[in-house]
Amino acid sequence: MDAINDETIRMLETKANRLRRHVIKMTFEAGSGHPGGSLSSADIVTALFFNFMRHRPEDPQWPDRDRFVLSKGHCAPVLYAALAESGYLPPEELLTLRKISCRLQGHPCRTKTPGVEMSTGSLGQGLSIANGMALAARLDKRDYHVYCLCGDGEMQEGQIWEAAMLAAHYKLDNITCIVDRNGLQIDGPTEKVMSLEPLADKWKGFGWNVVHCEGNDIKDVLKALAHAKVHKGGPSVIIARTVKGKGVSFMENNVAFHGKSTSREETEKALRELGEID
Repeated sequence: MDAINDETIRMLETKANRLRRHVIKMTFEAGSGHPGGSLSSADIVTALFFNFMRHRPEDPQWPDRDRFVLSKGHCAPVLYAALAESGYLPPEELLTLRKISCRLQGHPCRTKTPGVEMSTGSLGQGLSIANGMALAARLDKRDYHVYCLCGDGEMQEGQIWEAAMLAAHYKLDNITCIVDRNGLQIDGPTEKVMSLEPLADKWKGFGWNVVHCEGNDIKDVLKALAHAKVHKGGPSVIIARTVKGKGVSFMENNVAFHGKSTSREETEKALRELGEID
């Protein structure tokens, strides 16, 4: 992890903004996708890929790399944007999102895309996969850390809590789950669809160290990641409060953009707000 200073924070905020512009452009070009949750988690993904995680784009299978599992696989656009900005693939390839025979499928595919650790998209499965990676690190006597990004609507899946039990049982302190708590899922507010609260108490009850942060404040995200990383004796979860569609005024807290792309006019407005078009 690089030092947290004002220059680093400004660099990361600029990078997060680039990821957001990529998300808007690639989903517009595809005519489909999931921009809302990609935008809400852009700061979290930026903090991980460009400051916190150990990884080598020139050697994607480096054995000691930290692992990132995107459990909410429908938000693949922000992962692809981070991979492109990191050097795993050329940025111009982002515009092939969801095209037939492309490497950038609508959900991440481990066998097609360099830098993708696991094929995901069936919600609830990512944390179980991340547990397996964390257990493998222990068995192989390697010190890499595993990060799993989940959606808050995904907390309604039973498999999440089975995985939570396992990680606590085996005292997996080399895993951090991050919950993108933007409060919206495809059918509406999480608290109306299937109430999650008290979410922190649930995680504590399952034996996890709970950390809170403002998920759209990169400095706060980095502090939370550092707190989770040094916790020993059990797994940590970061509940990151975010805004769905963060960065684009008409998309913020708008559930309509959970799973649809912007029109041409909306795309131009979004990119203007994100600083790409004067």
